[in-house]
Amino acid sequence: MPTISAFFGIIIRMFFDDHVPSHFHAEYGEYEAKISIETLEILDGRLPNRALGLVLEWAVLHRIELRQDWELSRNKQQPKKIVPLE
Repeated sequence: MPTISAFFGIIIRMFFDDHVPSHFHAEYGEYEAKISIETLEILDGRLPNRALGLVLEWAVLHRIELRQDWELSRNKQQPKKIVPLE
């Protein structure tokens, strides 16, 4: 599963040829959540509130790139790195 970004101890990944709806995986320590690109809802899992807030802030800023990476991943192509939250 390629890592597309990492910031503040949070790792953002996407699986190749993953199932719909479009989403990404956010990992923080022992926590992991699957988050919808379109709605930014947690589809599965959990993150601490502070980490979730940072992930959502980052996702709002990079939603277009997330959609592009989703398409690349669905086509079994390497997704592009996305600038981390600073």
